Amino acid sequence: MSVRLGVLSTYPSTQCGIATFSAALVTHLLAAGADVGVVRLVDSPEIRVPPVVSQWVAGQVRGSRSAAAALDHYDVAVVQHEYGIYGGPDGQDVLDLVAQVHVPVVTVLHTVLTTPTPNQHRVLAGLVDRSAALVTMTTTARDRLTAGWGVDPARVTVISHGAEDNRSPGVVTPGRPAARPRTVLTWGLLSEGKGIEWALLALAELRRHAPMPTYQVVGQTHPRVLEREGEAYRDRLVALTRDLDLSASVRFDGRYLSGPELRGVVRRADVVLLPYDSREQVTSGVLTEAVAAGKPVVSTRFPHAVELLSSGAGLLVPQRDPSAIAAALVQVLTVDGVAEAMADEARRLADSLLWPAVAEQYLDLAASVQHVALPAAV
Repeated sequence: MSVRLGVLSTYPSTQCGIATFSAALVTHLLAAGADVGVVRLVDSPEIRVPPVVSQWVAGQVRGSRSAAAALDHYDVAVVQHEYGIYGGPDGQDVLDLVAQVHVPVVTVLHTVLTTPTPNQHRVLAGLVDRSAALVTMTTTARDRLTAGWGVDPARVTVISHGAEDNRSPGVVTPGRPAARPRTVLTWGLLSEGKGIEWALLALAELRRHAPMPTYQVVGQTHPRVLEREGEAYRDRLVALTRDLDLSASVRFDGRYLSGPELRGVVRRADVVLLPYDSREQVTSGVLTEAVAAGKPVVSTRFPHAVELLSSGAGLLVPQRDPSAIAAALVQVLTVDGVAEAMADEARRLADSLLWPAVAEQYLDLAASVQHVALPAAV
């Protein structure tokens, strides 16, 4: 009998990266024959549809107790961790949950900071203490854990983010006539820090390189940002586009796309651009999806990009440097052979990034810890 997994996470219809990640992981665990149930984090009660078996409503009295009880029906609890998805300062309510779970816990760490606040350090340290195993998606994150939290490297398994198979047969050859303008794509939930303003300034520098590419920015504003600030960031980007006289070359699509529609948008792109401001980001689902789709990538030097693109699947540029972004785009779009070589390397990497392989690694890890004694609560 295979190991039974209870997954604690946000989950669709919630629109966030963790929910999308967990839905894909659960789908492929089920496809591999595993018994999986989801304990879903929600802001208010919603209709439960399998594989959701229970809900932890933010701020609900005894919510952590009922969520822990639901996870205890399984052999192993898989806890998705990001500071912003749990209640309390820095999501500290998750510590109440893991203190009450009686089955082995595998904690998947989506963020590992180099300079956490004291409370952020305390929260992650508490999770580390109560986990039978830890998962990071990059070696950079694993190294941060061992350095900043003193974690034994043997307790940390690096498993890639995971991506759907979205590979297309080839790319448009640079330097030759194309039936349409080249498309540069940035996608994902929109918020400050995505660096779209630097991409727009870079695009303005491309005017002397004819023909101009089309820059497509796809994704709705992050729901949390929308609650606090409305569309202020998007409005600033639209205004900057107008001020730079780029309206004919820039397309903003504010829809939340998922599944086949999003994969179609990615397949039609010639280059994926990730102009992020962050120097901390150790996990990017967008980056993983882009490489798994065999797309050339231009990205700022955040840790996951440095790690995944180091073998040649993309070009790295400094943060907040429009001229460097422009130069990299010119190289990919106009220099013969550059895009093809990058796409070939991305396709070589793709097999290890696809969800079936990732799901099997989670099943192997869960099987290895299902009889591990749970650490004592502190």
